[in-house]
Parts: sequence; structure tokens; C-alpha cells
Amino acid sequence: MNLSINRKYMLGAVFMIVASAFAQEQQLTLRQCLEKGLENNYSLRIVRNEQQMADNNANRANAGQLPTISASAGYSGSHSSRSTTLREGGTTDDRNFLDHTLNAGINAEWTVFDGFKMQADYKRLRELKLQSETQTRIAVEDYIADLSSEYYNFVQQRIRMRNLNYAVRLSKERLRIVQERYIIGNNSRLDLQQAQVDFNADSAQSLKQRETLASSRIRLRRLMAERDMHTWLSVADTAIDVNYGLSFDSLWKATLLHNSAIINAAHNHTLARIDYKSVRSRDYPYVKMNAGYGYSMSQYAIGSTKKRQEWGADFGLTVGIKLFDGKRRSQVRNARLAVENAEIEQQDLELSLYADLCDLWQAYENNHRLLALERQNLVSARENYYIAHERYLLGDLSGIEMREAQKSLLDAEERILVAEYNTKLCEISLLQLSGGITAYLE
Repeated sequence: MNLSINRKYMLGAVFMIVASAFAQEQQLTLRQCLEKGLENNYSLRIVRNEQQMADNNANRANAGQLPTISASAGYSGSHSSRSTTLREGGTTDDRNFLDHTLNAGINAEWTVFDGFKMQADYKRLRELKLQSETQTRIAVEDYIADLSSEYYNFVQQRIRMRNLNYAVRLSKERLRIVQERYIIGNNSRLDLQQAQVDFNADSAQSLKQRETLASSRIRLRRLMAERDMHTWLSVADTAIDVNYGLSFDSLWKATLLHNSAIINAAHNHTLARIDYKSVRSRDYPYVKMNAGYGYSMSQYAIGSTKKRQEWGADFGLTVGIKLFDGKRRSQVRNARLAVENAEIEQQDLELSLYADLCDLWQAYENNHRLLALERQNLVSARENYYIAHERYLLGDLSGIEMREAQKSLLDAEERILVAEYNTKLCEISLLQLSGGITAYLE
């Protein structure tokens, strides 16, 4: 007896220690998960590096607006022998003489004007920098949407796990009742076997749900770039909180102003116009300047000149224009068509986004209505189960009917859970479309 009591105390102590450990474990909110992921996610780190490269390229030097300055130095020598036979007779021999030449200089070249091409190139680099920032924003928004969806999927799977565990407890209680009644002869062996089958089926479903829950946890940790995939993950949300305050008109206005795809399309339109100006710059003359300073020294072993030195500056100005270029006309026409295509793509994108918004909004509203109906059904299913349970305890209800009431309750809980999650997914998509997905970080 004492041994049994001590064992109970030991089990109780172990339970309290485990419960305390879980209680002390930090419960991550959606915002905390997003902050960790935005800092550590590998794909986002690559995108940020690419944005930094675009920032580094956006300078006047890469646009060719700054002069090019170079310095050079050189040395050359010749070691030779020479034999000369004179016409009057006699021979002159020069053996192993060495001549030296040393030169050094500095040179600068600068394109002063090239028909506004340099200005266009600089604007293009600046626009590519802005576009890179938009690309980073798109990646961040996609990431927030993906992680938020998986976060609430994890919440959904936890709730489903809880519901299935509750179903197991109900089936276990029913099996206990049937076993007691079978012993005293109030239930047949068929009733006992059916109760056992139902209990095993619910237990198997619960075990399968554990796998689904673990998979969601792994995906969530993967999105946060965490290497520990096996430890428990505790999230703060115990229910899926749905935002009921969205407005279609406000979402569409926000989409036109803040949608990343629209902003990126505007960048493409600007780049097309810059390319058009760059092509047209070939119709203008160009002006180039060059200047330099050099020094040269030559030393001779034989001859009348022993040593020669030269130094001084050189400079020049070049003005030119292309009188004829057979490709220019077609290139100008193509550049103009590219501008037109960019405008058409913008219009098509706005229409596509409006269609997507209408589609998502319809799904959002329908899920709202469905959610309201399913909540009513859940109340009825619970009341029906409690009535059925009381009648079953009194022996006024068969096991099959009790099972049907239990299944109806579980199905109602599952339907409302699916409706909540689908509504949340519509909410996430609407916020992403309208450029407001970063609200989850607030």
C-alpha cells in the first residue's frame, strides 16, 4: 500500500516537473516567429545581398560620368654587337653595347557629352536600385504570408489534435461503460466489439494527427531557419483569430498604392522609357577630352647621341557624330514599342489584381457566413451530444446512436476549424495583395 502511494507521489512529482518545464518554455507569437525568420531566413539574406549589390552599382562612375585616369611606366633595353665594313676599307667592331629606354606618364580621358546617354545610364542604375528594393519587399511579403499561413496551420493542427484526443477520451469512456455492462449482461459482445473498434479507430486517427502536427512544426522551424527540428514548439495562439474589419474599397485603394507588383511594373515602365532615351542619344554628337603628361629617357652606348630626355604634356578634344547607322531606326522603333508594352503590362496587371481581389473577397465573405453557420451547428451538436450521453447512461440509447452523436460533434468541430483556417488564409492573401501584410509585424 505504501509502495503504491509512493509511486503515485513520484509520478505526480514527475508530472509537475514536466508541466513546469513546458510552462517556462517561451510561447512564440506570430510576430516573434516573423522577427526570427526575417533575420535568419537564408533566401531573404540572399535577396538583401542582391539589393546591396544594386545599391553599390548605383553611382556616377558606373554610368561613365567620371573621367578615367591611368598611369604607366616602362623600361626597354637592347644588348647587341655590331660589325661595320667601311667602303674605303677597314672594319669597325662594336661589341656588347647596351642601350636603355625609360618612359613614364599619366593620362586622363573624359567623355564630356555623349548625347545624354550617361545621364540615362545613371538614371537606369538608380531605378534598378529602387527596383531591387521592391524585389526585396516582394520577397519579404511572400515570406510573411508563407510563415503566417504555416503558423496558423500549426495552430489548426494543435486544435485538431486536441479535438481528436477528446474524441479518444469519449470513446474510451464509452468502452468502459460497455465493458461494465457486458460483465453484468446488459450489453452483447457485438456492442463490446463495436465500442473497441471505435476506440481503436479514434486512437489511430489521433496517432496520425501527431505526425501531421510534427510535419507542420518542422515546416515552421524550417521557415524560421532553425536547425532544431525535433524539440517541441510552443506558440502563443490557442485559437485562430479572424479579422472581421476588412473593407473591399479600402483594400482596392491600398492595392493601387502599395501593391508590390504594381510598384515593380512602374519601375519596368520607367526603365523602358530610360532605354528609349538611351537609344535616342545616338542622334546627338559626342565630346571627349584627353590630357596627359609623360617623361621619356633614352641612353645610347654608341653613336653621336649619348642620352636623350623628353617630357611634357599632351591634350586634345574630340567632337564627333554618327552620320549614319543602319540599325538606329529599328532600335528606336523597338524601344518605343517596349515603352508601350510596359504600359500595357501595367494595365493588364491592375485588371488581374482587381480580379484576384474580387475572387478573394468573395471567398472571404463566404467563409465568414460559413463560419457563422458552423458555430451555430457546433452549439447544436454539443447539446445533442450531452442529451445523447445522458440517455446512453440511462440505457435509453444504443451504442450506434451514441457513436453518431459523438461523430456529429467531432465533425462540427472539424468544420468550424476548417472554416476558421480558410477565412484566415483569405485574410492573409487579401492583406498581401493590398500591401498590408506587414501589419502582422506590428
